Amino acid sequence: MPEEENQSPNSSESAAPTPSTEGTVPPDPAQENRKRKEDDTETVIQENINSISEATASSLPSANKPDQEATGPAGRAPSRAAKAGKSEVEGDPAGIETASTEDKPAKAPKAAAKAKKERPPAVEDKPFAEFINQDFLPSLTKTLSNQGITDLKLELVKKKLPVRGVDDTDIWQVIGFWNNGQRQFIIGFLKEDINAQKVFCCAEYGARPSLLESFMIDERKVSLDLMLLYTLQRLNGQKWLVMN
Repeated sequence: MPEEENQSPNSSESAAPTPSTEGTVPPDPAQENRKRKEDDTETVIQENINSISEATASSLPSANKPDQEATGPAGRAPSRAAKAGKSEVEGDPAGIETASTEDKPAKAPKAAAKAKKERPPAVEDKPFAEFINQDFLPSLTKTLSNQGITDLKLELVKKKLPVRGVDDTDIWQVIGFWNNGQRQFIIGFLKEDINAQKVFCCAEYGARPSLLESFMIDERKVSLDLMLLYTLQRLNGQKWLVMN
């Protein structure tokens, strides 16, 4: 028995673990992972700060970089409409006026164009008596003078025609005398209008006209030249002109 008691303490001493080095603590895996994540987060934050600083510095204008507002996107110059719009927003009336004057061509004054189109009225548009006295009689005197008739007398009167059997109504008449009054012709106007119906009669040696003829019946629009031509033809038919 005593031998067994002596052996048991020895066996218990041999089974006890060998003590480790005093003061040494083994590393904790959880703490190492936490520290690694903190380092990674700090690195990412620093990188973001650097990128934001670079972007801010690049957006600031410099002396060597053109202003984006002046040149527009992709370095293109702004259009005229954009400039006009900018001037309008900034309250610059000069910019708006320049754009409007360049886009719209100037219009010619209507009054000047109308004045160029206006023509002086024709002599035939004058009142009846004014046309006869101022235009027809002087022109007829000159025309018959060229035919050798020098003592011609012309007048415009309103009275009855001297032809027998004709209505006694007073009408306007152009009466011409020459050759000492031996030759006479009459152009009668049934209305106070050169375009209205007209008649012709003539006589010589102091006799009364006996035949009343239509005059210029084929002409609807009468002119001064036509009246002179028909008068000359009718007198020439009487063999009263120098050419005969």
